[in-house]
Amino acid sequence: MIFSLALIFLLGMALGRLFGMIGIPRLLGMLVTGIILGPYALDLLDPTLLQISSELRQIALIIILTRAGLNLDIKDLKQVGRPAFLLCFVPACFGIAGTVLLAPRLFDISLLDAAIMGTVIAAVSPAVVVPKMLQLMEKGYGGDKKIPQMVMAGASVDDVFVIVLFTAFTGLATQGNIDATHFLTIPSSIIFGVLGGIAAGLMLSLIFTRFHIRDSAKVIMILSFSFLLVTLERQAKGVIGFSGLLAVMALGMTIAKKKYPLSERLSSKFSKLWVAAEVLLFVLVGASVNISYAWKAGTTAVLLLMAVLLFRILGVFLSLSNTRLNKKERIFTALSYIPKATVQAAIGGLPLAMGIGSGELILTVAVLSILITAPIGAAFIDLSYKKLLAHEAEN
Repeated sequence: MIFSLALIFLLGMALGRLFGMIGIPRLLGMLVTGIILGPYALDLLDPTLLQISSELRQIALIIILTRAGLNLDIKDLKQVGRPAFLLCFVPACFGIAGTVLLAPRLFDISLLDAAIMGTVIAAVSPAVVVPKMLQLMEKGYGGDKKIPQMVMAGASVDDVFVIVLFTAFTGLATQGNIDATHFLTIPSSIIFGVLGGIAAGLMLSLIFTRFHIRDSAKVIMILSFSFLLVTLERQAKGVIGFSGLLAVMALGMTIAKKKYPLSERLSSKFSKLWVAAEVLLFVLVGASVNISYAWKAGTTAVLLLMAVLLFRILGVFLSLSNTRLNKKERIFTALSYIPKATVQAAIGGLPLAMGIGSGELILTVAVLSILITAPIGAAFIDLSYKKLLAHEAEN
């Protein structure tokens, strides 16, 4: 496993840097590294490492979401208001609707299988989007109208919404009935996730106030609490849902509100952790990609993805209607909602494992969504923000 980790970090950083030098997003270099090293190509990664790949990817996601929370101000989200709320579910609904409308005609599959496919490819990737938005906040772009904050919050809740729908539709496909209580977990996951994160953040703020603890030790404590919150999500059963990832963000936001100078120092330390976590995350996502599946679906699957992206973009524009964002800022927000990666890697293969008839096709489309939208979405963000967003110095 040690040799595998060495390959992941050395080759991932090298290819990432090489891609960056020629104007291609670094994360594509990391994805390619994973594909090359993974079991479907050179097969150089230890199987034991691949068995815990999902947990390692989740740790990386926790790191970036904690950093996001430490940089988010609740006042900013209140200032954004309605569009931040609508971005949590409207674009995803449009993407799912587009898949249900088009997939049965293109692939001759049932409406239910199309709905499952829609939920798999609907989620935006916080692992791609959040780091980009944090960079824009640091550079001072879009801050006047809180656009990066709005996108980060929307992308995080978007995943909760989509995964709940995925669970409901796959339940209907495998058991023949749909449990209405699944839909009740959407509001409870959001509410209890936020409350749990606030409670953990208040507890840590109190500890940090009463006891002298080095910042490095505080980072370890925050990560440990975050791991516990994510573990709590797995234990939540029935109607009472709990979003561990939202709780992680709420934890960071609470610390930022209670101890702002500390949150700035901790954010800097988490940004250093992200240097390693980013490589681990995207290389392991790449290692989960089976390229042979992509060739089987061919251009039809690519056409479906492009069409569904148009539906999603339409959903973003609808969410931003009657707001103070101008045309350029709305275009940027729509582009920011393109990348897909972590959720697709996590649940793309589940329908096939469940024995759902279109499982292999769903996995194929999920793989293609990662390969196409993650680098393209990241590139759009990098290439467009200076043209589409106002710099704070200009206001």
